[in-house]
Amino acid sequence: MRPVMRLWGRFEAALAELAKFGTVGAAAAVVDILGSNLLRFGLDLGPLTSKTISVAVAASLAFLGNRFWTWRHRARTNLAREYALYFALNAVGLLIALLVVGFTFYVLRLQGPLAYNISANVVGLGLGTLFRFWSYQKWVFLPPELPPVDPATGLPHPTGAQGPVGPPAPAVPQVPQVPQEK
Repeated sequence: MRPVMRLWGRFEAALAELAKFGTVGAAAAVVDILGSNLLRFGLDLGPLTSKTISVAVAASLAFLGNRFWTWRHRARTNLAREYALYFALNAVGLLIALLVVGFTFYVLRLQGPLAYNISANVVGLGLGTLFRFWSYQKWVFLPPELPPVDPATGLPHPTGAQGPVGPPAPAVPQVPQVPQEK
């Protein structure tokens, strides 16, 4: 019965994280979609510039929501490290969206509002979101059972008698070298 309860606990925790991530993501998506449309069609900026600015603003809001709500129970490393890593991974998510927008706008020459919104705010945003959810869990907001990470090296800090990846290896006795006669 214990293994089933542990499995259920993990599933329940993952489901709660996914729901919170989805809520934060939905709020950020609204900011992204409204912002990109305002910039693209209201201020007549280019499609890639519009998407880049709107994603930067939405990602900033999403970082706060995810750090202090979605994954608040996870280990805290260093806010500067988390922020830098978060935005590096967001840059990859943005690149995914920009590839879709650029292909639609410049290659397919579909340049109207409907094509822009489908490419930028449905396909690009959807693919980028899948990447971000996976990558944030893996590299930014670490599980609570992992050791803290050194912000300078990105490697786990040793904790107590145990090293960063388990108990220390047993010492190998050194055998003195005896000179051989010729």
